[in-house]
Amino acid sequence: MSSKVVKVTAKAAAMEKKELKIKTDFIKLDAALKFAGEVGTGGEAKMVIADGRVFVNGEKCLERGKKLYPGDVLRFGRSEFALVKEN
Repeated sequence: MSSKVVKVTAKAAAMEKKELKIKTDFIKLDAALKFAGEVGTGGEAKMVIADGRVFVNGEKCLERGKKLYPGDVLRFGRSEFALVKEN
C-alpha cells in the first residue's frame, strides 16, 4: 500500500472594511448593525449581540444599547466598520 500525503491550505477570509457614516453624535449598537445592513431587524440585532458575535473596538460587546461614536470600530462576521461623522 502506498501512502499519499495531501497538503491542504486554508485561506483566511478577508475582512471587509468600510466606513459607517453617521450624522448624529452617536448611534446605538443595535441601530448601527441595522443601518450598516448587517441585520434586517432589531430582533436579529439583539440575537447576534446576545450571542457574542459583535465586537466594538476589538472587544466582544453584549450591550445592545451601547453608544458608538466616531472613531469606534464595529466588527460583525466578515465586515468591519469604522464610524465616521458625516457633516
